Amino acid sequence: LPPWCQSPPDSHFLAGPQIVLSVYGPDFFGHDVVRGYGAVHVPFVPGRHKRTIAMFVPESSSRLQQFTSWFTGRRPEFTDPKVVAQGEGREVTRVRSQGFVTISFNVM
Repeated sequence: LPPWCQSPPDSHFLAGPQIVLSVYGPDFFGHDVVRGYGAVHVPFVPGRHKRTIAMFVPESSSRLQQFTSWFTGRRPEFTDPKVVAQGEGREVTRVRSQGFVTISFNVM
């Protein structure tokens, strides 16, 4: 087995393919808005794998921006999925937990 397959299942891998989720849905006014972002590494070991992904959404940094984004239907969004996958720069981004998504993999 390659070295990254020999790590415990709970460890974070530094390399390897990921699935990045961007979930959208309608808001109160019917605008399509982001409901959550999340990412998970694809397992390398053959078999059936189930992963629960914590979802989050970016938030406006001020009350005025929050009201303006709510009123116009333009909520904060990430324009580059690499932000979700890599996590670099997210420590300075205000986010809110937005639930979980469970995904199943069948690896051959």
